[in-house]
Amino acid sequence: MPTEPEGLVRVRRALFSVSDFRGLVPFARGLAALDVEIVATEGTRRRLAADGITTRPAEELTGIGSWFGGRLKTLHPGILGGILSPRTPEGDRELAERHLLPIDLVAVNFYPFETRAAADPRAPDLAEHIDIGGVTLARSAAKNFESVVIASDPEDYPPIERELAQHQGSVSVATRRSLAARAFARTERYDRIIGTALGSTPVPENSPFPPTLEWIRSDLALRYGENPHQKAAAYVPLSSTASPLSPEPIEVLQGAGLSYTNLLDLDTALATVAEFSEPAAAVVKHATPSGVASAPTLRDAIARAAATDPVARYGCAIAVNRPIDAGDFEPLHGIFVDILSAPEVTEAGRKAAGRRNKLKLVRTPVPDFDRPAWEVKTAVGRLLVQESDRRRLSPEELRGVTSRAASPEELDTLAFAWRVVRHAKSNAIVLAHGHQTVGIGSGQPTRVKAVELAVEVAGPRAPGSVLASDAFFPFADGIEVAGRAGIRAILQPGGSLRDPEVIAAADAAGIAMYFTGWRVFRH
Repeated sequence: MPTEPEGLVRVRRALFSVSDFRGLVPFARGLAALDVEIVATEGTRRRLAADGITTRPAEELTGIGSWFGGRLKTLHPGILGGILSPRTPEGDRELAERHLLPIDLVAVNFYPFETRAAADPRAPDLAEHIDIGGVTLARSAAKNFESVVIASDPEDYPPIERELAQHQGSVSVATRRSLAARAFARTERYDRIIGTALGSTPVPENSPFPPTLEWIRSDLALRYGENPHQKAAAYVPLSSTASPLSPEPIEVLQGAGLSYTNLLDLDTALATVAEFSEPAAAVVKHATPSGVASAPTLRDAIARAAATDPVARYGCAIAVNRPIDAGDFEPLHGIFVDILSAPEVTEAGRKAAGRRNKLKLVRTPVPDFDRPAWEVKTAVGRLLVQESDRRRLSPEELRGVTSRAASPEELDTLAFAWRVVRHAKSNAIVLAHGHQTVGIGSGQPTRVKAVELAVEVAGPRAPGSVLASDAFFPFADGIEVAGRAGIRAILQPGGSLRDPEVIAAADAAGIAMYFTGWRVFRH
């Protein structure tokens, strides 16, 4: 058999047997363009044929078709021999003697047992969702990584495609080894999920959370933890594709490596700007917003967000939801920004950022607000997982409780402030004019202190502003502070035992107040 230089393996024949069709067609079409013969099991073959991709039936290599309702179709020497055979003169001779064909690439993934088990761990057909053949193919190809490429998940296709393009149809030993390690990690996880599900107590009905979560060390290196004397590391879900925990890629374009606290600040900033469809910017310190704005242009949004708190913005993190250009840096003149994130950075923007020596510039997509997501924390030795707060406030939910009604402009600003306050640490208060914060008070043990802090930050900008509170006012004192500051409208969840006193205080101050009926705590 011809050999390739520098540890490369030329892909001449590939086996496809997948249940997850994501990325399948373009990957197979790319292999076909390289004159790779594609062998496929029946379901995969039908999917590829629908897009005009010619494949060879796997049963031509086995002679057995599909037995026992599909339980047995690839567990056969005709396929496993072609995968496991050593690529040596002795191995080639034995392949020829047994009339077997070598297989250079295996694309396989497993029946979605985890999904079925999460839906009903006591389902009578649960065992039918346990993959045997796919796991065996993956382990066989991974064992023989010196000669075979294994793609055990659609997320493996892009690195293989890059290698094939770079090496004219071949894949390097480093990539083959890395893919093999990923395959073994996936089969180990798959078996663990099965064992856990079969032996576990029933999952609560309609729970969105799986019985197990598996994590691996990320390639994103952290300089240190919350303090320089603490080491830190970042982990990602073992199988991150389409998971509610899937991380967005982070590319450091400029500056020193990121720290633990950089990621915490970045998380808050990105989640905040994801609230807005128009250009928006969020200034964050200690994982809570200190200034947020949306505007017709990104430059204006940055300027307005940075103007909220000139003291707190020192050493801040900033995220924007639009590509950033050179002119967008102008409002930051004289402001020390530690890290700035944008979905894209123009060449002129890169040059402008380069003049700020201490700035860490990162490129990362803004999260899709409508995509389900989870949040993870640790407490008392436990891993706590919850759904991210994606609930939107609709105008129909606002219940006016005071004699004065807010103007349309005030209602619009209240809706803006509500989208910001959900990202500030409880107890949290946001004051806003238009689509710009003018004062934020957060992380306070009492709500009145949060109001006092927000009013202090706003200073002369407080009169005429509106206020959003992440939870109800337990006493009237916070409303009284807002009244003395000249605040015109308040949006809060309501539900306190002292709501009548709180409403009376708002009426006495001429404040329009609305209840949402639900809170947005963030600890």
